[in-house]
Amino acid sequence: MSISSSGFSWPLRVYYEDTDVSGVVYHANYLKFFERARTEWLRSLGYSQESLRHEVEVAFTVSRVEVAFRSPARLDDQLIATVAVTELKRASLVMTQQLRLGDIDGRLLAEAEVKVVSVDAASFKPCALPDGFRNRVQTVENAASRNPSSSAA
Repeated sequence: MSISSSGFSWPLRVYYEDTDVSGVVYHANYLKFFERARTEWLRSLGYSQESLRHEVEVAFTVSRVEVAFRSPARLDDQLIATVAVTELKRASLVMTQQLRLGDIDGRLLAEAEVKVVSVDAASFKPCALPDGFRNRVQTVENAASRNPSSSAA
């Protein structure tokens, strides 16, 4: 199933620990920012990584990431990370993510396409997304695509 929506957004700030010697965000830290946004997106749906793992015995693992770096983030920058589900399959989700400056400019800093696979928490073998989770994603993402101003922040 393909889903198009305005997605979910989460605010972040760049700390000293995120930067390299030149004062810009080290490239690997963009993956951390994207991960934090996906985790908060999951929480916004009423789930946590731990509850899925312990109660439903499902975990998510990233199977593919493609990142395009557009402009550097710098120390103390306020950022906005977004998550939008673009594809929902039996055992996986594909999401597009953006990292933008959180000011009026909203300059695009990086964008990624991330494929996340549902796996059995014990064996780490692919398994179907839980029905309740799948239904919640479809409901929320479809509502967001009908009403772009409904994105969580």
